[in-house]
Amino acid sequence: MYLIDISRDGQPSYDARVNQSLDNYFVNDLKLPGHGLMFYVNKPSVIIGRNQNVWAEVDVDYLHEHNIELVRRTSGGGAVYHDMGNFIFENILVDDASNFGDYAHFAKPVLKALQKLGIDVQMKPNSSDLILDGKKWSGMTMFKSGKGIAAGGTIMYDLNIENAKKVLTENQVEKQKRLGVFSKRSPIVNLKDYLPDGMTMVEFRAYLLKELFQVKSLDAIETYHMTADDWRIADQRLAETYGTDTWNFGHNPGYYNYRDQNFSAGKLGINWTVTDGKMVHLQFNPFFKVDGDLNEVAAYLIGRKVSPRIVKKAVKQGNIQNIDHQKLIDFLIRSFESA
Repeated sequence: MYLIDISRDGQPSYDARVNQSLDNYFVNDLKLPGHGLMFYVNKPSVIIGRNQNVWAEVDVDYLHEHNIELVRRTSGGGAVYHDMGNFIFENILVDDASNFGDYAHFAKPVLKALQKLGIDVQMKPNSSDLILDGKKWSGMTMFKSGKGIAAGGTIMYDLNIENAKKVLTENQVEKQKRLGVFSKRSPIVNLKDYLPDGMTMVEFRAYLLKELFQVKSLDAIETYHMTADDWRIADQRLAETYGTDTWNFGHNPGYYNYRDQNFSAGKLGINWTVTDGKMVHLQFNPFFKVDGDLNEVAAYLIGRKVSPRIVKKAVKQGNIQNIDHQKLIDFLIRSFESA
């Protein structure tokens, strides 16, 4: 087994959109032989499954207000919160998919390392969650592509649990639409309070890596360092797909179209579906504080035949003060007509 170093120009990568896309690159493009392990940290971010409806899983207003990034995985699973108090580990295998679906196989080395410290961590029966005192400290996911798989999960050391609870707030109205895969909410716990006294996050990381690789020194771990060419391809994939709001916000089951535009107050995105000329689903995604009510605009449009006259009436309902009404009308009409 070898470690995959995803630092860039000597600096660690904490960008969740970058980091979450790299497993896809290693499995589908680079295809290094053997068993690789990515081990990294993300800045505050919500990671949702490929087939999830963000509007049902996340308080998007809280997300924007607290500069939390939204990232859509290329694999399935539920919504989770990451921050600088949370590790992510991913096993990368390009020529052996025999353990696909076997979460316990990939969890075992991590569980063993923690149990060695006297911590009673277990795998939750019939689940991909790892638990301690009945609470979740790791959620696992994996995907398969040909003979390649990526399988891993979180390791909560000192996650901001309050932030996680607030941003991962379900919208019951959206859930009733039954669009996409729902998350399974569980109480969560940090490992910090169960570790030997004074074990810092840096020391915890070093301990885990030495245990996972069965070495006495980090210098003894065989490591693949990403090259300039690796980053060139990764950057291209990010620019085309994984780093875009169209992928992360727009790829929602049941919401078949996404557009966004910059206004003087900031960027405004919209997700919508029109069937037989009638607006079926519509959500506004402002990246700024709106002076007015875009929900009133959406409520007026849903269930109606879309036309310039109806759009103008809808915008009037919102009484919005910090978006130019005519520019908003033009954006909406142009978007709906191009879909």
